[in-house]
Amino acid sequence: MGPRAQRSKMDHPNYQSKLPRSPLAHTYSIIARDPATGEFGAAVQSHWFSVGGVIWAESEVGVVATQAFVDPAYGPLGLDLMRAGKSASDALAGLLCSDVDREVRQVAMLDAKGIVAVHTGERTIAEAGHIVGDNFTVQANMMLNATVWPAMARAFEASKGDLASRMLAALDAAEVEGGDIRGRQSAAIVVVRGKSTKRPWADKVFDVRVDDHQQPLAELRRVVDVQRAYTSKAIADRAIAKGDLATGDREYANAERLAPGNPEFPFWHAVGVLSAGRIEEATTMFRRVFAQDRRWATLALRLVKPGIIALDETVVEEVIAKALGEK
Repeated sequence: MGPRAQRSKMDHPNYQSKLPRSPLAHTYSIIARDPATGEFGAAVQSHWFSVGGVIWAESEVGVVATQAFVDPAYGPLGLDLMRAGKSASDALAGLLCSDVDREVRQVAMLDAKGIVAVHTGERTIAEAGHIVGDNFTVQANMMLNATVWPAMARAFEASKGDLASRMLAALDAAEVEGGDIRGRQSAAIVVVRGKSTKRPWADKVFDVRVDDHQQPLAELRRVVDVQRAYTSKAIADRAIAKGDLATGDREYANAERLAPGNPEFPFWHAVGVLSAGRIEEATTMFRRVFAQDRRWATLALRLVKPGIIALDETVVEEVIAKALGEK
């Protein structure tokens, strides 16, 4: 009889893996609060599809990042506890206490008072660690190098600009140090207002994701700029409606700078200018848009009936015809 075949312990009928049945969202992230504005935010990158699901934020409540062998429940449950008055430290401690797999988790929380709490389990995959700073924490696991999270902290503290810009600087610093040992795939950022409007959908300053991309951080920066452009458009529209054309022009120019080539911004700028009676200027602006796609001319005419362009239809028809070069 030949040698008896050796059985792997995984073949044993009573074998149970020590790993939890959890998504493997190994990653690096930052959560932070801007004490000047009260804004909360989180930003994350990973070699994992749609990593944005690990970050959670709510105005006047706090922010959570849950990663490594991730349990997504830490996000909504952490916010629930902080909304009920628990500090970030107490909320995290309570959730960890009831989690048998806490040693493979990495979780960070920050509350409305700026209290930060973070946990890196002893069984998270190296390189793993975190740093707590003033109103922020950075955390990472499965990194190529143990220099990743210190570099993130330094970059955040040294950077200027709004909260989103500073968190993006931290993510870029992580990549310079090697980032996720597996590479990169997805990234996300969320920022909420410091003061709640009681309408959660209106409290988000930024909420953008790159779910699958070869260069997710570069793409995330581009999409953040697109969201900034739409924010400028909203400011411009409100200003023009109040007769503040100078602010409207300035904000629309900013939108076009942030999202070059997008016809939405010059088109709606022209609509606002036309409604304000600046007919020649609107004609010139429409001409540039219609040259890209004549369907925008059809849309412009359709804006008369609902009152979006508050001019007589014959006037609008003439403007459109001139912009199309038909007159």
